[in-house]
Amino acid sequence: MGGEVTARLQAAAARAGRADRLPRLVAVSKTKPVEAVQEAYDAGHRAFGENYVQELVEKAPQLPADISWHFIGHLQSNKVKALLEAVPNLSLLETVDSEKLANKLDSTVAALGRPPLAVFVQVNTSGEESKYGVEPQDCVALARHIQQGCSNLRLAGLMTIGMPDYSSRPENFQCLSDCRKAVCEALGLAEADVELSMGMSGDFEQAVEMGSTNVRVGSTIFGAREYKK
Repeated sequence: MGGEVTARLQAAAARAGRADRLPRLVAVSKTKPVEAVQEAYDAGHRAFGENYVQELVEKAPQLPADISWHFIGHLQSNKVKALLEAVPNLSLLETVDSEKLANKLDSTVAALGRPPLAVFVQVNTSGEESKYGVEPQDCVALARHIQQGCSNLRLAGLMTIGMPDYSSRPENFQCLSDCRKAVCEALGLAEADVELSMGMSGDFEQAVEMGSTNVRVGSTIFGAREYKK
């Protein structure tokens, strides 16, 4: 299925006039066994995402060290150390939604002697109480805190989960794009240097057409998720 998703990704990028700059495809392997990840790896894929700390902590040591892991779930401050210790190849944490979490990540990266960790600020663009993320009007303040106050983190972009049921409305993606513009103006950054992580199985093509540089696709690649009873 990964080949089909890649073809759809390429077509969406071409429609957006970005055929030469394909978005990163993060294969989301939550609830899937290590064997499924290894199969995708053997087919040439390298960027994988997990939603739960315990699942990533268990899987990562069993898989090749050159995998680029993205953590894309809600992260509690008390689980930061366990995650960073167990997954030295965690390349991007997509869900920073508070100064408290940013500070904990910053101090833990320093304590472990890791190189600066790339992070995205998670923005709640849909206004749903069930979704994590800062309010759009607060994203500049959090981005500034990371950029200026957390020397062991690297502000790499913004991330959102749209609505409903992960099949976003265009205004959710437009909101994240507007947030990036505000962040770049406030911090003197080039928009090309600040990623937009938006789009999942149900809406990644629309997200790419609206500027996404990082899409998170699970069930379309791996099949329906298998939750334990």
